[in-house]
Amino acid sequence: MQVSATSSSTSSSAGSSRQIAQLQKQLNELTKQLRDTATSALDAKAKEQKVRLLQAAIAAVQAQIAAIQNERQQAKAQASDSKAQEAAKTTKANKTGNPTLGSQVNTYA
Repeated sequence: MQVSATSSSTSSSAGSSRQIAQLQKQLNELTKQLRDTATSALDAKAKEQKVRLLQAAIAAVQAQIAAIQNERQQAKAQASDSKAQEAAKTTKANKTGNPTLGSQVNTYA
């Protein structure tokens, strides 16, 4: 079970890395368009509208990147918690399964 959890988190991490790379590419393109708008031949009102639109698109892409990164962080934390719980169960099982000499000796006999 632990192996499948590790492999699924690895594949989701690779998928999120791919998504982030695509979003960063999109972010770079939007930033380039924003720079180009500043020197374009559009009238002031059209420039202002285009700048606002591009800024909103940039903010949306940045929010998507942040959401993916947060999901990845939560998945790592959850995997770490699962490993810690499994280790605690194993430790507890070992303690109850192997009685110590002190627990086997009757001191009143």
